[in-house]
Amino acid sequence: MASSITIALDAMGGDLGCEAVVSGASIARVRQPDVRYEFHGDEGQLKPLLDADAELKAVSTIHHTDVAISMDDKPSQALRAGRKVSSMWLAIDAVKQGRAHAAVSCGNTGALTVMARMVLRTMPGISRPALAAIWPTMRGETVVLDVGANVVAEHDALVNFAIMGEAMARTALGQPKPTVGLLNIGAEEMKGNEQIKAAAETLRSTHLDFEFAGFVEGDDISKGTVDVVVTDGFTGNIALKTAEGTARLIGDYLSNAMRRSLASRIGYLFARGAFNVLRQRMDPSRVNGGVFLGLNGVVVKSHGSATAEGIAAALDLAIDMARNDIIKKIAVDLEQVQGGRDDAAEQAEATPEPSTA
Repeated sequence: MASSITIALDAMGGDLGCEAVVSGASIARVRQPDVRYEFHGDEGQLKPLLDADAELKAVSTIHHTDVAISMDDKPSQALRAGRKVSSMWLAIDAVKQGRAHAAVSCGNTGALTVMARMVLRTMPGISRPALAAIWPTMRGETVVLDVGANVVAEHDALVNFAIMGEAMARTALGQPKPTVGLLNIGAEEMKGNEQIKAAAETLRSTHLDFEFAGFVEGDDISKGTVDVVVTDGFTGNIALKTAEGTARLIGDYLSNAMRRSLASRIGYLFARGAFNVLRQRMDPSRVNGGVFLGLNGVVVKSHGSATAEGIAAALDLAIDMARNDIIKKIAVDLEQVQGGRDDAAEQAEATPEPSTA
């Protein structure tokens, strides 16, 4: 566990620019005053913002670059234009160099995925990183991964996602022994494709400090049936965007209903406290931030349109991941699973072929 945490921020990423990033760091500083910040971006924009916040300025440094990755850039374009010089690349590189314990960006997801993998590399046994999000549920919160980094995931990747997800559940949610489920079209063992079935078979035989609950369905995510939901990035991203859209739809329905008549407006006045609680629970910024798991360093992706509150939430998540040394926890579990795979392979090779005589 690191005693003093430094977070590197891509100050040029996102839709709202440097002001939102600095404001988010100011909010996070109040909540966690022992953290330092590296801002990577245009000093001409950043310096006046930090000059106006003396307490944040005292724990911050600016690393100048005027090269920013556009939200519309393809990953290949981003690499050509921003490799080693963009605010996104430099924030990630601060983690590699050991100056920062985590990097946070509101920028282009595809570019961030490629740059993070190129700079930090994947951990031994991991072919591709996964993007994990914390999902509000009826019971509290659930870790869901992958939510967009990998369109397709083979069974070995799904097993690794489960290992990384349970480490995040222990770190971010404080679950001592998380429950893990594979997202499927049904809870029955015969359902699903061969990759999901193979991953389930492996997870059932894995002796790690989590409980494999088998298959879960889409409605189990919001129910909070398990602490970790594992799926491929294609399915996970659609589920995430659908949930966010549904939350906005319900919010619009409620808002319109409350303005429909004088009676409904009076009713709103009496129930305003309850509606405020509901609004806070449905606010996406409250749980903003997805973590790239499987890299040799912590990288957190914030929504591109995140406000200062949302960026502060992403910073809180990055700080928790760094403080609790999630990379080490994942490495220990991966080594144990890989050791089990090697033992099984050796046993299979040592077993003689049955005689056909």
